[in-house]
Parts: sequence; C-alpha cells; structure tokens
Amino acid sequence: MGETMTDYDERYRTGNTPWETGRPQPAITALLEHGIRGPKVLDLGCGTGDLACTLARRGYHVTGIDISPTAIERARAKATGLTARFDVQDATALNLPNAPFDTIFDSGLLHNLHRDGGDVDTYLAQLPGLAEPGTKVYVLAISADAGHGWTITREYLQQCFPEPVWDDTTVKDAQVEAEVDDQKITMPGFLLRTSRAYK
Repeated sequence: MGETMTDYDERYRTGNTPWETGRPQPAITALLEHGIRGPKVLDLGCGTGDLACTLARRGYHVTGIDISPTAIERARAKATGLTARFDVQDATALNLPNAPFDTIFDSGLLHNLHRDGGDVDTYLAQLPGLAEPGTKVYVLAISADAGHGWTITREYLQQCFPEPVWDDTTVKDAQVEAEVDDQKITMPGFLLRTSRAYK
C-alpha cells in the first residue's frame, strides 16, 4: 500500500521528514543561480516551503502544493510577506486555476509517488495542461541505486516526458540530500530538465 495523506501529515507532525533539510536541494539551488523562466513558478510537493520561499525572495510568483496540511501550514508561516501561495492538494488531482506556469519544479514528489505505488500516470498526464509552450520542468529524484526501496532509473524518468509533448529532455546525475538523526546524508539521484514543446 502507498502512503496516504494521513501518513504524510503524521510524518510532518512527528518530525519524521528526512527530506526537510531547511533549504532547497543543492541541485535545484544551482539552477536558480542561472535564473529560471518566470514569473510564475509551480512547486509540486513543496513540503514546508523552503524552495518556494527561496524563489519568492528572488521575485518569482510561486504556487506551492502539498498533500500534508501540516506542511502547508508551516510553509504559509515561512512565506509571510512573500509572493508565494500554498494549497493542500493531491498531486494526482490538481486544481490550479492560475495555470499555465513558466517553470514547474518537482523536487522529490515523483520518486515518492513511484515508490509508494501512487498513480504516477495520472500525475504526469496533468503536467502538459499546467504548462505552455516553452515551460521548463525540473524533476529531482532519488535513484534506484540508492537502495532502500527507491525505484527511479534514468530510462524511466526519460520515458515520463515523451516527445512530441516534451522536448530538449536531459537527465543528469545529481545528489539528493536528506537528514536522518541530525546527520546529513547524500544519495545518488537524477535531475531531469525538459520543455513543453512548441507544437
């Protein structure tokens, strides 16, 4: 069985959230240094909003969604005074009237859906409708090489964003950070970049 909303919310309430490191993933931060397409950015699976708040401080208009009400409550508190809005939503049933976005981030959502037996196909099928031609999508995922039940391969990630809907798709090796028992750990992962095709 996959994790339900209650499971994720419970994990946030009890602090069992190794993916919450207090900052965006370094692989994503590196992208921001070069500037990303804006102004409208979507952060899917935003957690407590570290990436969304970082983007908002750089002037982007950010929408963050997460399935956990506890995470969203914390994100809203962090984002006081920033151009970021947060909403509790299930990634397989998105309702985002402010679409399309200029850039979409998935930092750790797809790999959890896949690992937990979630409806990845339904999630992916929604993404073209949240994009316009030229929209950039970035997906950071832990590699199956990390063990511990992780399931994502380079080939699988590429298959998730097929032509002709998406183009200029690349998948590069990346590191994914986590914190377990106050210790920082680094796992092998992938960073996918793709663009909504002009067709």
